[in-house]
Amino acid sequence: QVQLVESGGGLVQAGGSLRLSCAASGRTFSTLTMGWFRLTPGKEREFVAVISRSGGSTDYADSVKGRFTISRDNAKNTVYLQMNSLKHEDTAVYYCAAARRPYVGNSYFITTTAYDYWGQGTQVTVSS
Repeated sequence: QVQLVESGGGLVQAGGSLRLSCAASGRTFSTLTMGWFRLTPGKEREFVAVISRSGGSTDYADSVKGRFTISRDNAKNTVYLQMNSLKHEDTAVYYCAAARRPYVGNSYFITTTAYDYWGQGTQVTVSS
């Protein structure tokens, strides 16, 4: 089993920045593909970003490209989501997810079914 714990959420003004962290335990972190998703009321869980095991490959939702950056530190068993130029529509609960399968650039990882483990979520609220 893998345990994922997100942190770093909070309230920020539009145009501001936040950095989310997700600490993993229970499995060798470098063997996990990591992703971020978000959920807003009335919508399905939405893909935000994914990063490969080594950190060499990433992908983003069009809505966050150029503003968000996913990264990982395998020595610290942690994945990050740096969020800049935040907009009101970025308000959501953000979830960290881990997959045992390797990410090789395929679109499968924009779906929730690609992931085996989920964190409890952290609230991000962007005031307009």
